[in-house]
Amino acid sequence: MLSFESDYTEGAHPQILQKMQETNMIQTTGYGTDDFCRSAAEKIRKACGCPQAQITFLSGGTQTNQIVIDAILKPFEGVVSADTGHINSHEAGAIEYTGHKVLTLPNHLGKMDPGELEHYLKTFFADGNHEHMVFPGMVYITHPTEYGTIYTKEELAAISAVCRSYGLPLYLDGARMGYALASYETDVTLKDIAEYCDVFYIGGTKVGALLGEAVVFTKNNEPQHFITRVKQHGGLLAKGRVMGLQFDVLFEDDLYMKISAHAIRMAEILKNALKEKGYRFFLNSPTNQQFVILENSKMEELGKEVRFSFWEAYDEDHTVVRFATSWATTEENLERLISLL
Repeated sequence: MLSFESDYTEGAHPQILQKMQETNMIQTTGYGTDDFCRSAAEKIRKACGCPQAQITFLSGGTQTNQIVIDAILKPFEGVVSADTGHINSHEAGAIEYTGHKVLTLPNHLGKMDPGELEHYLKTFFADGNHEHMVFPGMVYITHPTEYGTIYTKEELAAISAVCRSYGLPLYLDGARMGYALASYETDVTLKDIAEYCDVFYIGGTKVGALLGEAVVFTKNNEPQHFITRVKQHGGLLAKGRVMGLQFDVLFEDDLYMKISAHAIRMAEILKNALKEKGYRFFLNSPTNQQFVILENSKMEELGKEVRFSFWEAYDEDHTVVRFATSWATTEENLERLISLL
């Protein structure tokens, strides 16, 4: 059975596994204070062009979003997100579980519009009754979005400018960040993200690691006693080395970007093949997620040999499905998928 269901169906990049085996018997301190974590953090600071960045390694995306958002917000504040944002659509109310509301704006192919964000904030604070409402305390975006779309540098700068004019931190969810940075259509770099965002995370789980995300506070703005907050959420691993080592490998010799670029190359081959075969796309995704409209009969037939993600019903006879390439996608498997299509 072929699998193009997601970008975290394999284990980890072989170089990570090799390094884990080589260092297995080395004794380290715990809770992220080890030399692997320190080395990885320094490499990430350099890649971000952000020497003052404060970096913490956590194990998963939902955990990271919940901890970061809860640590930043005051008890009466919520987080502004596009309605398709991961925290609003696919995290089982993890943010609301902390007592904070997700305040939604309409999405535009998964993205937040800076003009609509500014209008929302202006309208909120102009309302004489806003003291009786949930305050917007921060803004959350994903790059790439749930639809595989990406922000331009101009859009990112505009959202950042709105946030700063209202004194709100901008948080970028980078679960698939590598695939956005490697996209053929992007003009956004990791250094741009560090400049425009107050906090973001670099996804490892979906980009070559067994598990792990690297949280980066860019303005010497990490919440006070952040590690204590991490522990309150049950997110502080005693063996923090497990995550630090993986990012140390991923940010050695540009491996993170090299394997991300591979996934994009595979996605482009798939996209071109689908076009040649006459398939319709639900939208144009420049990243590793490709959304295709299939006849239901074709979807059922294909599902006997290929795993892919159901996205949404298109009409009575068609369904939108997602094919995801990854750092581990092989040309052989991609050719098999194309032949089945």
